[in-house]
Amino acid sequence: MVGRERERRGWRTGGGLGPALAGGVVCVCLAGAGCSGQGAAVQGADAGDPVAVLHRAADRLVAAGSAKARTAMEMASGGTRVTIRGEGVYDFEGRLGRLKVRLPQDPAGTSEHRPITELLAPGALFMKNRGAGVPEDKWVRVETASLSDGNLVTGGATDPFAAAEVLRGTRTATFVGRTELAGTEVRHYRGTADLARAARDASGGNKKALAAAAEGFATAEVPFDAYLDDEGRIRKVRHRFSFSNGRDEGTVAVASTTLLYDFGAAVRVRLPEDEDIYAGKIAAEPGEADDKN
Repeated sequence: MVGRERERRGWRTGGGLGPALAGGVVCVCLAGAGCSGQGAAVQGADAGDPVAVLHRAADRLVAAGSAKARTAMEMASGGTRVTIRGEGVYDFEGRLGRLKVRLPQDPAGTSEHRPITELLAPGALFMKNRGAGVPEDKWVRVETASLSDGNLVTGGATDPFAAAEVLRGTRTATFVGRTELAGTEVRHYRGTADLARAARDASGGNKKALAAAAEGFATAEVPFDAYLDDEGRIRKVRHRFSFSNGRDEGTVAVASTTLLYDFGAAVRVRLPEDEDIYAGKIAAEPGEADDKN
């Protein structure tokens, strides 16, 4: 797929480092901040069985084609809390996206990290301005299936389609009620998804990554709140993940929120050529194990 370019206008289609980068963005933030069978369901206002509705949510996004996205990832560990924010576009049919991820300020609040540009593709994450000794004009490629969290957390933003496919693993869900989100009437659902089940039902690009997350997280059970419009498309989804911090054996609690809007937006994503991908060693960040790759 390297070098592939895909463009979407309106509604129409117009050398990996693997586990060396696992937790790369998240470790930078937490270290810099100072820390080393379906269940019962309630029927949902003419929308049908909430569990079945949520199982179909990812397919509704594919039918929609594309959207703009905003992300927020809140992480808490050892009394420290940081938030990483992202913004970009995503082509659900082509499974390609582009996000600009902004890291939080340093503990002193006197400087900011440069935004990281992320390209999302089936089975891969590309990052530019990664830091840690990577030249500014080079991209870093990570195979998402090699990450213990399946890139639900590592990149500092959950891939929007992966976030939707987590809902394929919904085991229990209730319809909370109707509300309004950014001027759009939506249905609010609350439930729990199982990552192993989501992996079994996911698209080819997310199967291995979600399976890795099911094994790598502290628990495969993921509580969530999802807000769907009357066409069944996700407008907002918030997952709560939990994973072990191997450095001090603590637990990191993560709340990942994805907002989707402006469906049918133009999306143009060009993946890097081989010569633009960094093949060298990634320097260890403070609190991050040195990689001998």
